[in-house]
Amino acid sequence: MTRATAFAPGSIGNVGPGFDVLGLAVDGIGDSVSVELTDEECSTIDRLTGRDAELVPLDPKRNVAVVAAEAWLRNASIERRVIVSIHKGLALSGGMGGSAASSVAGAWAAALAAGVAAPDPYSIIAAALEGEAMVSGRHLDNIAPSVFGGLVICRSTDPIDVAPVKLGAEWWVALVTPAVRIETMTARAILPAASAREEWIQEMANTAALVWAFSTGDRGLASRALDDVFAEPRRASLIPHFHDVKRAAIDGGAIGCSISGSGPTLFALAATREDAARCAEAMLKAFGEIAAVAHVGPVARQGVRAVEERSR
Repeated sequence: MTRATAFAPGSIGNVGPGFDVLGLAVDGIGDSVSVELTDEECSTIDRLTGRDAELVPLDPKRNVAVVAAEAWLRNASIERRVIVSIHKGLALSGGMGGSAASSVAGAWAAALAAGVAAPDPYSIIAAALEGEAMVSGRHLDNIAPSVFGGLVICRSTDPIDVAPVKLGAEWWVALVTPAVRIETMTARAILPAASAREEWIQEMANTAALVWAFSTGDRGLASRALDDVFAEPRRASLIPHFHDVKRAAIDGGAIGCSISGSGPTLFALAATREDAARCAEAMLKAFGEIAAVAHVGPVARQGVRAVEERSR
């Protein structure tokens, strides 16, 4: 096989208090990348379609899927270049792990095209990190859940050390994205390099409690723990009507609500599909004059996977 396609789900970075530590994959939304190995001198992009496709770099050296695919091949000592096609299901700078999903799918597709039927997840993470780092810095809270699915703890970037969490209940998510663009680097720049001791103690406590809540299915604890005292207060002003939208989600029955990654997407955690759908509708209304789109889906139990090739 010299050509393969992979799909990687979108994700929620931070998951509230777990800044750069927790990531949560969401089912039903993500990016697909096809990789064909070639002996040409340079890699190229064949097709680019889907959401915000016109904003994705066509320069292979600046395209995260190409960079990740090349990184996997280089790390595997395979001297080939790639022809890449991308279908975006995730918005660019939307706070749903779009660059991570494209990077993960690119690396996975490259491995499949090279004849590796079951790529080592850590090799995929390492390659995807090269693509992700180019646009949003070296963090794994979107990459890891796109690889493994579910909730993942990212303990260390160097060396790479991540831990998938076994979920103790079914969890649903409402993602609502306003027509506002926030670059990850910009959202990170407004955060302080250090914070008060009381703040990081509370953030650690909330993160630990949230992991336990997901693993045991304790929704009451999840509701109390899904409280970001570090990034959310500082980034809320970047998102129009943030407080109104969050209140609408809570009033609509959400377990909790916060900013997905660096925003502008907000996520609401819910117990059922019906609850999540009701939260999404309330959040859309609360954005008022700001156009917004919503996605409702369960937490993805599976991460990146092969997609059957279609005739071109």
